[in-house]
Amino acid sequence: MSRVIPIKREQDTTVSVNGVVVSPEAIASEAQNHPMPKGKPGWAWRAAAHALVMRELLLQCAREKGLTPEPEALMPGQWETDEEALIRQLLESELSPTPIDEAQLRALYDQSPDKFRGPSLFEAAHILFPAPPEDPSFRAKARHEARGVLAQLQEQPGRFAVLAQEHSACPSKDQGGLLGQLASGDTVPEFEAALATMPEGSISEAPLETRYGFHIIRLDARVRGAVLPFESVLPALREAQEKAEWVKAGRRYMSALATQATITGIDVHDTPWTDPEQLARA
Repeated sequence: MSRVIPIKREQDTTVSVNGVVVSPEAIASEAQNHPMPKGKPGWAWRAAAHALVMRELLLQCAREKGLTPEPEALMPGQWETDEEALIRQLLESELSPTPIDEAQLRALYDQSPDKFRGPSLFEAAHILFPAPPEDPSFRAKARHEARGVLAQLQEQPGRFAVLAQEHSACPSKDQGGLLGQLASGDTVPEFEAALATMPEGSISEAPLETRYGFHIIRLDARVRGAVLPFESVLPALREAQEKAEWVKAGRRYMSALATQATITGIDVHDTPWTDPEQLARA
C-alpha cells in the first residue's frame, strides 16, 4: 500500500513524493489549468497537486532507470522539454496496452451504425440578437428582445425575412436571414443540435442561446448524412480504441507506482487519474 498522510487543510500541508517536496508555488501555478467545478472548493488545488505528484513520481522512475531524454518535435518549431521527453520515453517502454481486436471494432460499429454518418446538410435562416457572454444584463435584454420578435413570428411566420432585416445583427440579414447551405461542423454545436432536431419548415419554439447571443432559427430543409461503411471508419475507430487502451494501461501503471511510493499531503487514490499524456505537460 502507498504510505499517504491524510490532511485537513490541504493548501497548508507539505506535499512530497519519496521525500521530494512539490512546492506550494508550483501547485498554485498548475491549479490554473484545472478550473474548479461549482460547489467543489479546493478541487483545483487537489487536481493540480495530484498531477504534479504523479509527474514527479514518473520522473523519479525514469531517472532510476537511467533514461536519457531524447526530445521529439511537438509541432514545427516546438520541441518537448527534457522532462516531457523522459515521461514519454518511460511510458513507451513500460506500458503494454491491450492489442486491438478488429472484430471488437466491428461489433462496436454494428451496435450503433447511426453514430457513423457522413455530414448532414441544412438550409436555414436565423435572426441574431447579439450579447457578450460575460454581460448578464445585456444577455437578459437580448433574450427579452428575441422573445418579443419570436412572438411576432408565431403570429405571422411569413414576416421572417422582414424581421431579420430589422433586428438581426448578422450580415445574413441582407438576405432575409438566409445562411445558405450548412454542413455538419459549420456552426457552433448547440446551433447544429437545434437544426438536427427541428422539423423541416419550422421556426424554433424559443430563442436559442449560444456564445454569440440569441438566435431565432428557421429550418428550411435537411438532408441527413448517410451511414458510412465500416471500412471507411475503421482507421478512426482503431485510433480511438488504441488511445483508450493506452490511457487504461497508463492508469494501471501509475497506480502501481503510487502504491509503492511514500506520498504526503494528498491522497492520490482520492483524485481521478490524469490522462498520462497530460502529465508530461503539467
